Amino acid sequence: MREIVAIIGWVVGIQGVLGVAGRTFGDGPWGLLRKWWEVPTAGYAVLAVAGLALAVYGETAKKRA
Repeated sequence: MREIVAIIGWVVGIQGVLGVAGRTFGDGPWGLLRKWWEVPTAGYAVLAVAGLALAVYGETAKKRA
């Protein structure tokens, strides 16, 4: 279960970073989420932080086990 949480965290974090970077340095968000939803820049920032938190939690839980 910890591995799945870590993988989901990495994927969500990367999508959030790609969205923020695309809006900042490009003409629109990058990544896969833009194909399904129109997420505002602040939403991408929240996704990046939440993904990072899940990834850190998953990775530290794997190391403790």
